[in-house]
Amino acid sequence: MDPQTHENVLTVGNKAPSFLLPDQTGKMHALSDYVGKWVVLYFYPKDDTPGCTTEACNFRDAKNTYHTHDIIVLGVSKDSVASHKKFSEKFQLTFPILSDETHTVIESYGAWAPKKFMGKEFLGTQRKTYLIDPKGIIQKIYTTVSVQTHADQIISDVKTYSV
Repeated sequence: MDPQTHENVLTVGNKAPSFLLPDQTGKMHALSDYVGKWVVLYFYPKDDTPGCTTEACNFRDAKNTYHTHDIIVLGVSKDSVASHKKFSEKFQLTFPILSDETHTVIESYGAWAPKKFMGKEFLGTQRKTYLIDPKGIIQKIYTTVSVQTHADQIISDVKTYSV
């Protein structure tokens, strides 16, 4: 899929695309590993940058609440396993962050798109989150994310789906 000419075709109600990616320790993770649990699959631009760190630390701090609601958090960026390891250790992250250096999974979820920085346009990872239900169905797509409140917003949303 050419990210410059195609919009993300994933919508609420679609089966979430499968993936197999290494985390910060090199352990492989597949979406199918989490059948029966809610999955927060969040895409972020870069390890150890202010917004990405705030978002990751908020997920880390919500660990107990997420566990109570059977929610698994998986972060994804194109940074390397080694970069993820440093990021995870520096901020004591308690969930897998997956390395997608070829951005294949990032593209399949529509999070690889044109971005602008200092007047230059380039392709990169957009901040985007998918809430995937225990059967592997996309229940919500977050395209506008406030890194300060995102973790709490997801918990609130899962509670409404679980009623």
